[in-house]
Amino acid sequence: MSKYSTFRGRAFSYLVSKKVIGITLLLLAANAAVAVISTGIGSVFIHPLDVVKTLLGGGTDTNAMIIFKLRLPRIVTALLVGSSLAVAGAVLQGMIRNPLASPDTVGITGGAVLGAVSFFFFGAGKAPIDLLPLCAIIGALAITAIIYTFAWKRGVSPLRLVLIGIGFASALSAVTYMLLISGPLVLAAKSLTFMTGSIYGVSWEKDVITLLPWVAVLLPLTLLQARNVNLQELGDDVGTGLGGRIQGQRALLLLLSVGLAGAAVSIGGAIGFIGLMAPHLARKLVGPAFGGVLPVGALCGSLILLLADLVARSAFAPLDIPAGVFTAAIGAPFFVYLLYRQQRT
Repeated sequence: MSKYSTFRGRAFSYLVSKKVIGITLLLLAANAAVAVISTGIGSVFIHPLDVVKTLLGGGTDTNAMIIFKLRLPRIVTALLVGSSLAVAGAVLQGMIRNPLASPDTVGITGGAVLGAVSFFFFGAGKAPIDLLPLCAIIGALAITAIIYTFAWKRGVSPLRLVLIGIGFASALSAVTYMLLISGPLVLAAKSLTFMTGSIYGVSWEKDVITLLPWVAVLLPLTLLQARNVNLQELGDDVGTGLGGRIQGQRALLLLLSVGLAGAAVSIGGAIGFIGLMAPHLARKLVGPAFGGVLPVGALCGSLILLLADLVARSAFAPLDIPAGVFTAAIGAPFFVYLLYRQQRT
């Protein structure tokens, strides 16, 4: 019996192992279980069976109001933000051929944060909130274009790109803090929470509906580029020898990664390390091929953020700690472990 299943369309061809399909189904079940449990936990506890009953159209009016109005937007936002950051990180790691690459380390998140914080300071109350993701993506794109230009020397070397990105990430952080210091106290407090990374207080109207169109378009487009990410990981010479247009594909993948990271940051703030951790977990589960890493990584990313948000709002109740604090608490040691492992190889 074949270990693979084939999915073909006019513009794509996927050869996916049955192991990937099995792991994907397990992660979907884990995401659904954590989402149901998380939806039931809060100042008013709702049993998981009652949560499921309410989601299927039954249940009491009180439960329906709490679940659909107050808690479900937060769950959906965690799913969208976590999966977007994870896929953006997986694409960068494959493209740059560096396991330490992620939207945080190469400056993309910093550009998106600067764009969003600039919107808070210069556009809040004057421009519609729908423009926030666009401002974050423009910030991320502008910084990525500058980094790409600085890294260009008869093509873009992955190592040069990541080193210049790390330098720009530090500089962007300094500029963002200067904006915080110089602005009004209320906006500074809001921006500081944003820079930590939190999905507290999100709503259908302002957040989910704003983020969903970006993720609905960019995430499938990126998943369809899995074959090109595999070519990028083989290196310029081998990728070109196999018929890949390496520089053009690299620019497209970078744009998709920037779009996903920018849209996620515009709603969730600078939630760190998901783009670093989730692809590594996916590789451990399904191997190095990006046909499996991208979808499994997306589910790992959403699961990490769901769990981080659940701990953030239940472990220290009634305080609601930003979820970014917990992803950083797990991600920072993981980053050190990766550095240690890379030093030994």
